[in-house]
Amino acid sequence: MSSAATRVTGQDHLWSVTEHLEDILATVRPLEPIELQLLDAQGCVLVEDVTVPVSLPPFDNSSMDGYAVRVADVAGASEEYPAVLTVVGDVAAGQGEQLRVGPGEAARIMTGAPLPPGAEAVVPVEWTDGGLGEGPVSGMRAHSAAPEGAFGQVHVHRPAEARAHVRAKGSDVKAGDRALEAGTILGPPQIGLLAAIGRGSVRVRPRPRVVVLSTGSELVQPDEPLGSGQIYDSNSFALCAAARDAGAIAYRVGAVADDAETLRATIEDQLIRADLLVTTGGVSVGAYDVVKEALSSVGDEDEEGSGIDFRKLAMQPGKPQGFGTIGPEHTPLLALPGNPVSSYVSFELFVRPAIRTLSGLDDIHRPTTTATLDTGKALTSPDGRRQFLRGRYADGKVTPVGGAGSHLVAALAQADALIVVPEDVTSVEPGTEVEVVLLG
Repeated sequence: MSSAATRVTGQDHLWSVTEHLEDILATVRPLEPIELQLLDAQGCVLVEDVTVPVSLPPFDNSSMDGYAVRVADVAGASEEYPAVLTVVGDVAAGQGEQLRVGPGEAARIMTGAPLPPGAEAVVPVEWTDGGLGEGPVSGMRAHSAAPEGAFGQVHVHRPAEARAHVRAKGSDVKAGDRALEAGTILGPPQIGLLAAIGRGSVRVRPRPRVVVLSTGSELVQPDEPLGSGQIYDSNSFALCAAARDAGAIAYRVGAVADDAETLRATIEDQLIRADLLVTTGGVSVGAYDVVKEALSSVGDEDEEGSGIDFRKLAMQPGKPQGFGTIGPEHTPLLALPGNPVSSYVSFELFVRPAIRTLSGLDDIHRPTTTATLDTGKALTSPDGRRQFLRGRYADGKVTPVGGAGSHLVAALAQADALIVVPEDVTSVEPGTEVEVVLLG
């Protein structure tokens, strides 16, 4: 963690959102690069430029099923006066044998097959009689069912210009070109490109491993019956999904009861598979706030700045927060409130940027924009706190959803934006321009 000497501490200090985030980002560092096979590298960030070792495509090839011809042999061809050519064989994709097309000849060619020597263009099979001696056809018969189609004569009903329906060597990328830049997130198209240029593995920063733990003796897993005073554990599911959405490999741990020793033991067990730990619940000032009880004194006395610092932030929802490092590897831990909306807002503001920093990304924040507040009444905000309200954004307007209730999980599910009310503003009137964090 950043040095304790550089941080303001103490129970009475009210941290700003910016101060808390800066402290997190001063601690979290991108993960060390590793070499991964292509499919294992999906979702990871490249750490070096990738250049093309061989042109793509590596040879001139046909973009159509048809016939490879010489331009002069089909000049002026029409249905009334077709060009009649001798078919000298088939050229299939992957075929090693090379045919040569001479004057008055054609080679039946398949999509992706190399253009044979002597040929200058490809006429689609639909421009021919397919070797049947009749009118235009819509396709070729399978070679196994009609091998005679590779020979005989073909009537061509249209002329073709030079290089018609031919994909030139290197028309996609040329040898020596830069295929992908360092910092690129590897999605399906990028994985496909790497495979196409012959790369079986790449050097990337691995996807961060994030362990999510919820706390509370009242929590019950979905599909289990609820007892008196119990509720379903939704936070761990929401935060685990949010971590995956941010690019992490996320592991969800079932709800831990309100017992400090049990929580400490659970966290210690999870350290082996965590680049980042996220807890939810137990960080406020109640007698059963187990996270605060369990982790307030876990710091390494010989390591300045280690341990978990619990603090109050000038924000709503999400005032109680915890952050620090834990374990022999000083694994970052973010302790979020247990209120479902507070925990999700806290994730978006603090955990998501931490995950993307671990991934090695430069763009770590959600996009923001300004929008006109579209509501029938003013929004009020506590004096001295930055407020983040749920909203729906469309066409430059944002509408609050769910009212002021902080436990409205259903309202959170309807929101695709957060409306930001600055800490020095106590009331925002309808029609006012406000800052919006876009969640979608």
